[in-house]
Amino acid sequence: MTKESDIGFPPREAIVAFIRANPGKVGTKDIARAFGLKNADRAALKQLLRELVADGTVKKGGRKTIIEPATLPATLVADITGRDSDGELIAKPAEWDEAEQSEPPRIRIHTPRHAKPGATAGVGDRALLRVEPIKDAEGVAYRGRVLKVLDQARNRVLGIFKSTPAGGGRLIPVDKKQAGRELSIAPGDTKDAKDGDLISVDLLRGRGYGLPAGRVKERYGSVATEKAISLIAIHAHEIPLDFSAAAVAEAEAAETANLKGREDWRELPLVTIDPPDAKDHDDAVHAEPDPDPDNKGGFILHVAIADVAYYVRPGSALDRDALVRGNSVYFPDRVVPMLPERISNNLCSLVPGEARGALAVRMVIGADGRKRSHSFHRVLMRSAAKLSYAQAQAAIDGKPDDVTGPLLEPILKPLYAAYEVAKRGRDARDPLDLDIPERKILLNKDGTVDRVVVPERLDAHRLIEEFMISANVAAAELLEKKALPLIYRVHDEPTVEKIHALQEFLKTLDVPFAKSGALRPSLFNRVLTLVAGQDYEHLVNEVVLRSQAQAEYSTDNYGHFGLNLRRYAHFTSPIRRYADLVVHRGLLRALNLGDGALPDSETPDHLAEVAAQISVTERRAMKAERETADRLIAHHLADRVGATFQGRISGVTRAGLFIKLDETGADGLVPIRTLGTEYFDYDETRHALIGQRSGAMHRLGDVVDVRLVEAQPVAGALRFELLTQADVLVSRHPRRDRSKSKTTVKAKAKSSKRAKSEAQPKHGTKSPKAETKRKPGTSKKGRSWTP
Repeated sequence: MTKESDIGFPPREAIVAFIRANPGKVGTKDIARAFGLKNADRAALKQLLRELVADGTVKKGGRKTIIEPATLPATLVADITGRDSDGELIAKPAEWDEAEQSEPPRIRIHTPRHAKPGATAGVGDRALLRVEPIKDAEGVAYRGRVLKVLDQARNRVLGIFKSTPAGGGRLIPVDKKQAGRELSIAPGDTKDAKDGDLISVDLLRGRGYGLPAGRVKERYGSVATEKAISLIAIHAHEIPLDFSAAAVAEAEAAETANLKGREDWRELPLVTIDPPDAKDHDDAVHAEPDPDPDNKGGFILHVAIADVAYYVRPGSALDRDALVRGNSVYFPDRVVPMLPERISNNLCSLVPGEARGALAVRMVIGADGRKRSHSFHRVLMRSAAKLSYAQAQAAIDGKPDDVTGPLLEPILKPLYAAYEVAKRGRDARDPLDLDIPERKILLNKDGTVDRVVVPERLDAHRLIEEFMISANVAAAELLEKKALPLIYRVHDEPTVEKIHALQEFLKTLDVPFAKSGALRPSLFNRVLTLVAGQDYEHLVNEVVLRSQAQAEYSTDNYGHFGLNLRRYAHFTSPIRRYADLVVHRGLLRALNLGDGALPDSETPDHLAEVAAQISVTERRAMKAERETADRLIAHHLADRVGATFQGRISGVTRAGLFIKLDETGADGLVPIRTLGTEYFDYDETRHALIGQRSGAMHRLGDVVDVRLVEAQPVAGALRFELLTQADVLVSRHPRRDRSKSKTTVKAKAKSSKRAKSEAQPKHGTKSPKAETKRKPGTSKKGRSWTP
């Protein structure tokens, strides 16, 4: 057979055809091997692939892989949107950014005659699918098979019941998008619901007049106080609240781990360092100088993680419940755990003085901060102390207490010394270092909001974070070396489109972003360093964050861009993340460490299904936590309507400006129709709304003063009136330069008696302005990256 290299470099069309003929992801090496390209040709191949990515012909699937733009993974979560002309179900990917990837591919659902229980879907359902590419005249790109229905079509509305004097009542929807759209409930359809009850309502056929009608299907309890606000998100997102009877029985019957099959580490003074309100403690650390003369200045680091796999066996009731939940969900007033408290807060909590089973990793760190070697061990350990971040930091800073005083020299100082060494390796790796503050809601005893704080970022936080990252890398490396099925924690690099948009935005600030060669986090860090201390520092951090992809779980390793790591897997929190439990089982199997190991029958295809499912539950938890925080803050601010606040523009859309308040971190909307008496252009490049006539510009990151006009606690929605005068764009008037990124938005203010009574300039374009000047904002150093 004649190789392509014998007849010259292959044409562009041949390479594109090869990529399309190999569904899934192929790498540069695969293409070079297929065409017999030598090393001298590979530079030209890489350049051609860069051009194909730039013009949208193909898309990067990871750091070293190329895929077609519309190529889907073999297993994914999809929404079933309708039927085709033959009555077959049609689905689209649930996670799809149309702004950067155009139209999502259509998937035709094949329904077997005898479908498995739970694998029969209908229009409106969300399901886990196994898909394969096909060629179809109707534009269908894939054929899919339902593996599991994750969320059935909703013919119900969730909301709060409000009684009416004539009997019956109204439903106030909890969905922010449905705020203000009430339902009528007849007296015979209330199911004895009372004011403040959270209820689900079946929609009834419309009467053609009046409010839409509904019938109460189920009552979930009162949410009249903030103590029960999290119930709204729990039921809105169908987060399982109660464990099955079988899972509870297994948890209650579990016995404490003993020395059988374990190494005895009970004399090693491991300590836990957690938030002060933590209820479970699943990781402990210890460090000591390496006595090896060949590793002078290096350290031996021990990280012990609760041995959850010992109690939660594959296929058990506990395992089934944990997989459905996917992860624990954390609200300000409660935690919905992945595992029953008997496991999470008792048998697997590394409390001081109690013998606990653990899966531990021993890592040797060189003086340059790089890991030299690692080994995993199944152990019995005994925590020497339970410390909070602030407590450990205070001891190092010269203020030890009764607990940390005796631990300072033998335990804490070696830990911090090891961190200083490990930090050298981190600095050399140069992961993405964003400046995004992390807020925390503190509640009073009655469940009401006391205040919102930005916890100080301490070296104690960074120490634990860096040690956990090192342990996660070690776990991924070992399982990959053993060629065992593995769920990676992956984070793709930004798309070409997002990088281009970021470059265009930075040009408006005269901030260079010279991309040459491979895309790395250091390029973004260089930009963040350039803008540090500038008025627009916060703005640039926000835009850089929005340019990044979202981390997820996958059996296909394409690295973790944000951490700048080639391989990474979650290992350190099996109490609250199912992915970590899978990794623990893999390690037990790889090293033949005993009960609870990954079954020999486990396949990469099944783990791909698990990865897709827990990626969805992770996003579900994040959304539920965010919505609960919004509702709590809206309750907190409901009696302050009319008050003025300072904040920042946190979002710019065609609908208006989203404002994040400095005091509480609450988000609310300034509708575009209230901005003034002129039309506004939405400038996507500048992340701004720009007045057509005046050039007045409201831009992402601007510090503004606003007045609270309306608070809807049930929906967690706030509406503001903008008081701050806009900056005027003088360098480029929007009427003279209409780039493609601009969209004209009709934003003429509606007339009102109040608006007419206000003293506006004859040709004024701005809302009434506050007397306070715009102040340059400063931000505290927040969490650098959440892996």
